[in-house]
Formats: sequence, C-alpha cells, structure tokens
Amino acid sequence: MKTLVTYMSQTGNTKKVAEAIYEALAGEKEIKPLSEVKNLEGYDLTFIGFPIMQFDVPPAVKDFLAANTKGKKIAIFMTHAVPEGFEAIHSWTGSYKQAAAGANIVGAFDCQGELAQPIIDMLLKSDDPQMKAFGEMGPSTKGQPDESRLNKAKEFAKQVQAKM
Repeated sequence: MKTLVTYMSQTGNTKKVAEAIYEALAGEKEIKPLSEVKNLEGYDLTFIGFPIMQFDVPPAVKDFLAANTKGKKIAIFMTHAVPEGFEAIHSWTGSYKQAAAGANIVGAFDCQGELAQPIIDMLLKSDDPQMKAFGEMGPSTKGQPDESRLNKAKEFAKQVQAKM
C-alpha cells in the first residue's frame, strides 16, 4: 500500500503533526507539502493536513479537496489554536466534509497548535471582545502540539492504516 502524507502549514504546527503521522506509518510512504501535490494518483491512502484559519478550512485546501479527492481514500488532520473539545471547533472544521464530498473519508484528527505571536498581537488589538479573548489564550498555546498530542497523531495514523 502506498501512502501520501500532505499538508499545508504556515507556522509549523501542521508540519509537526504531518511528520508524526509519517513516522508512524508502515510500508511505502511519501510526505510533501500540499503545494507540491498535483493529484492523488498512485496513492492508496492520503493523509491531508491543514490549519484552521479564520475559523474555517483554508480556501486553497477546500479547492484541493474538491478537485482531487473524488473516489480516493483520505484521512484528514487539522491543527487549531483552541483546546480539543472546544465547543465551536466542529463548526470551524466541518466544511472539509463538503469539499471532499466524493471522497472516502476514513478518519479525522484534530489537535491544538501554537497560536503565532503576530496573530496574538492582531487579536489583542481587535475591538471585538471574542477576538480579544482568543488573543488572551495565546500564552496557553505555547509549545503545542506537544509530545502527547503528537503521540495521539501517531496512534491515529496507525488506526487508519489498520483499517485498510
């Protein structure tokens, strides 16, 4: 079985998770930034990772999913600045399912990543109280994803691969 791990990462959080997933996989495998992937031909399984940005899946990722995943087995992994289980996270992450409607989604994983300092600064300057509150969470995200979250990503990868 040939597996691809591909990801979009602006601050390094999603790349760390991608590398953990890649490390855990057995068999023939490749890892590439999403920007280097033209299509998913030749892969039996693809892990696709991205950050949640501005409370949604990035448009470039939605476009990639819509154009390339029909009939393909994919597993999704996402990073975000809020703790897992945060109430609003499902409304932020759910749009990947619509974009990948023709795919066979065999698993999904999400974990907290570190909120970048420039984003913290921008949020703290906002007039919106909710945005300020997110900015104030910034220090609690330092060092994420940590080793325990990366280990959970590895377990996710093994579980998905075992289903194949």
